[in-house]
Amino acid sequence: MKSDLFASENLAQPATAPGMTLQNAKSVKYAVNGEMLARQGSMVAFRGNLQFERRGQGVGGMLKRAVTGEGLALMSVRGQGEAWFAHLAGNCFIIDLEPGDALTVNGRNVLCFDATLSYEIRMVKGAGMTGGGLFNSVFTGTGKLAVVCDGNPIIIPVTAQSPVYVDTDAVVGWSAALEAGLHRSQSVGSMIRGGSGEAVQLKLSGEGFVIVRPSELTETAAAH
Repeated sequence: MKSDLFASENLAQPATAPGMTLQNAKSVKYAVNGEMLARQGSMVAFRGNLQFERRGQGVGGMLKRAVTGEGLALMSVRGQGEAWFAHLAGNCFIIDLEPGDALTVNGRNVLCFDATLSYEIRMVKGAGMTGGGLFNSVFTGTGKLAVVCDGNPIIIPVTAQSPVYVDTDAVVGWSAALEAGLHRSQSVGSMIRGGSGEAVQLKLSGEGFVIVRPSELTETAAAH
C-alpha cells in the first residue's frame, strides 16, 4: 500500500530513551518506565504494559474544578511502554524545568509531565469564586512539562516598568515570580470581542514573561 500518509515523518519510531519527546507539532510521545502524569482524556494511543488511573486532587481541588471548570484533572500512567498524548489538535511544546524554575500554567493548557515535577493549584488574587479559568497550576522541580496551545503562542516579556495586561481567556501561563491580579477597565470593554462596558484583564507585574494563545475562545464556545 502506497500513500503520502506513510511518509517517514508520520511513522512512530521505537523510543531510544525514557521520557517525553514531540511526535509531531500536535502530539507528544512518552516512553514510560515507571510513572508519569497527564490530563485526563488526552491519551490517544499506547502500546506496552501500561496502567491508567485517575489522580485525585483532594477536596479543595475538586471544589475548584467544579466552580471554574479549569482545574487540572489528572491521570497517572504506570508501567513500561509508550503512550501518545494530544488535545484538540493543539500545538504541543515541551518545557524543561530546572531547580529554581517555577512556571504557572492554566489547567486547560497542561498536557502531560514527569512525575518528578511538583504542582499545586493556586487562585489568582482577586478572582473570587466567579473567576473562571483563573485557577492555575504552579510547577516546580526538575523534569519536563508538555503544554498545548491553540495556534502559535505569543511570548511577551514583563518588566517592572511595563506590566502586561492579558485576556483571561487567552493566557496560557507566566513566570511564577510575577505578581498576578485582576484589572478592571471600563474604557477597554467595548474594544474587546465586540463587548461593552467593563472588561477584566489579568495584570502581570514584575520581571519575567507571559505566554498568550492567539485565541480568546474557550473550548466550550468553540464547540458550538
